[in-house]
Amino acid sequence: MKNIFYNKQYLDSGDFSEVLNSMKQKLITTGPYIDKLEKSIQRKLDVKYALTCSSGTSAIFLALKSIDLKKNDVIIMPAINFIASANAATILGAKIYLADIDYESGQMTPSTLNKCIQNNKLKKIKAVVTMYLGGRPNNAIEFYKIKKRYKFKLIEDSCHALGARYHHNKKDYMVGCSKHCDISTFSLHPVKSITAGEGGIITTNNLSIFKRLKILRSHGMDRSNNVKNKYWNYDILLPSLNFRLSDINAALAYSQLKKLDKFIKNRNESAHLYCEKLRELNNYITTTTLEKKITSACHLMVILINFKKLKIDKDKLIKLLINKKIYCQYHYIPIYKFSIYKHLKNKEKFINSEKFYHNALSLPLYYDMSQKILLTIVSEIKKILTKYGK
Repeated sequence: MKNIFYNKQYLDSGDFSEVLNSMKQKLITTGPYIDKLEKSIQRKLDVKYALTCSSGTSAIFLALKSIDLKKNDVIIMPAINFIASANAATILGAKIYLADIDYESGQMTPSTLNKCIQNNKLKKIKAVVTMYLGGRPNNAIEFYKIKKRYKFKLIEDSCHALGARYHHNKKDYMVGCSKHCDISTFSLHPVKSITAGEGGIITTNNLSIFKRLKILRSHGMDRSNNVKNKYWNYDILLPSLNFRLSDINAALAYSQLKKLDKFIKNRNESAHLYCEKLRELNNYITTTTLEKKITSACHLMVILINFKKLKIDKDKLIKLLINKKIYCQYHYIPIYKFSIYKHLKNKEKFINSEKFYHNALSLPLYYDMSQKILLTIVSEIKKILTKYGK
């Protein structure tokens, strides 16, 4: 059996053709494909402004810079999250507070956010970063209500959730429409909903934020005062670096975006099949509930394992699966466990984050996963749990 990785990209002849065409253009950076991709994203997500950048991490960093997050500004984010948000906020000098999560979803909730605010007696909050772990846009409307109450900037880390939808007042909203937040950020890494190889997207409906993002993306440079006989002239308005995406990368994402709905449909079908087949192991495993009012992007297939009923821990289970050429993953090590962020533990016990960290496992899930491979994974998990059950 070949190696089964937890996630991977899918490329077809249309992708190859679009990338080749981009390389035939006069400009292969800041060229026509950047404009084509950004306009396609705007239409797809029903958002006013979309901006490409070099990675999902760049998207988060630029989002924080665009709201002028600076030294000692208060920012809140979930304790279970990829490290990019914490690193970006730290580089900008902000004061980070972590909120615990809901054990079942692995996401910060309105309740845990409010608890973080109250426990730390926070009054002036600059920003809150939500994170749709696994691709489920939970509580978008509820977070927006809290944002209006405290008047902070709300940034959706939607790196897992391109193609996801949520429902409110008889209407469907695409994640990234930015109607219930200030900014949404996405990753175009190979394992995400679509890929550019590497890349990121930022969306917003706020014109002033968009203008600032556009300047920050390219060295803080402004060419708006150029005249025809001085095309080389420019001004620097803000200190920044190069976060641009090349047209070659943009061409791949532009082609992939056309397949987004198909990708999400297949991922959801695989996730539902996992849930169905793992149900017979419910003495050991809990699967994520797929809610009716939410369409998940199904970036991850996270299961929760009751290791108290097993003679092995998660690390041992992962090693046993690797022996069968099945590669699972952690999503994620809590931020406060890293050496640089141990001080963020503070008064919080992060009970659910600890439990999630010890019990959650991401199984392989990708667009062209066959039913045969999925059933093989389930079968191997069943054998291991049966063998090591107490």
